[in-house]
Amino acid sequence: MISATLARQQYARDAVLSASPARLLTMLYDRLLLDLHRAQAAQEVADWQVASNQLIHAQDIIIELSATLKPGVWDGADNLRALYEYVRMALVNANIHRDVARTREAITLLTPLQEAWYAAAEHARDGAVPVGVGGPALG
Repeated sequence: MISATLARQQYARDAVLSASPARLLTMLYDRLLLDLHRAQAAQEVADWQVASNQLIHAQDIIIELSATLKPGVWDGADNLRALYEYVRMALVNANIHRDVARTREAITLLTPLQEAWYAAAEHARDGAVPVGVGGPALG
């Protein structure tokens, strides 16, 4: 018999494997912002280990998002990559210096992007797929 934990893990794995590229991108942003909100909450109560784990995972997601950009296909890719690098370094500094203001800044910068990717995913679902605009979803 499968345990509840294993069943949840299998469900999550299946959801990722069967997701459209646009859905994968929005899932990454959802997890990224979840990590950042968890890090912020941990920083506010001085739970530095939890904050560090969340910030490191968020950095990993930023690296993945940056790596999937296609500058030869989309002329905004270099600017988005620069923003990702800025946010990644802000998260490194938030972790090293235990600076919740940097974590908040990252949330402020990334939330509009999350909203924009959701809007783009909605358009993709309607058949108007932007090409090469970054991330595994829409490129």
